[in-house]
Parts: sequence; C-alpha cells; structure tokens
Amino acid sequence: MLKLLDFFFITFHTLLVFFNLFGWIHRKTRLLNLITLSLTGSSWFLLGIFYGMGYCPLTDWHFRVLTKLGEKDLPASYIEYMAERFFPWDVSSKTVDLLTVVLYFSALIMAVTLVCRDYIKARKIVEDNCASR
Repeated sequence: MLKLLDFFFITFHTLLVFFNLFGWIHRKTRLLNLITLSLTGSSWFLLGIFYGMGYCPLTDWHFRVLTKLGEKDLPASYIEYMAERFFPWDVSSKTVDLLTVVLYFSALIMAVTLVCRDYIKARKIVEDNCASR
C-alpha cells in the first residue's frame, strides 16, 4: 500500500507542479491554473506561518510515506526531492528554493495577467453585443 501511495504522490504532485508552471498557457486552463497557484501560495505563505515557510501538505504526506518506506535524509523541499530522485544533479537547497520561488511568481504573474486580459476581452464582447441590439 505504501508503494502505491508513493506512486500516487510522485505522479499527482509532479503533475501539479507542471500544471502550476504551465497551465496558464492554454486559455481553457488559465482560471484553474490561477486557482491551483493561489492554493499553492496560500499553503506556502499562510500555512507556512504555522508549519514553516514553503509548507506543502502534499510534501508532508508524501515524505511521511517515504519515511515509512525507509527513506532517510529527505530534503526540505519536494522540488529538491524530485531533482535528486530523477536526475543525477547535486544542486544546493538555496538554488532550488530560489529557482522554485522565481518560477512560481513568474507563473503567477502570467496567470493573473492572462486571466484578467481574458476577462476584459470577454466583457468587451458582451458589451459590444448588448450595444448592437
């Protein structure tokens, strides 16, 4: 059961990370992307007040499973864990954290900008349709 949970977390959490980074690209996924980015930021910064900055419940739960599977010396962040698990790179925690924050805020800025642009464009279409009647 623990191996299945490990597979679930590695799959779901990794897909969520990629969706957070790139979900703003497609117009149909932008609003959902903004929601997942907002939930991620809320977890990192609001729950982080109580559990430590950057706190993520998915990471916490996954690392508990990994600990029960015998993993030791797990890194502080899930992104660092993914890099260590999938790639033979030895990157410092500070570099991973900095890259994570920069990419997160870049994706958030893109999502907010494009969702607002889409909203303004849709509102203008509605107003133009109403005015033409």
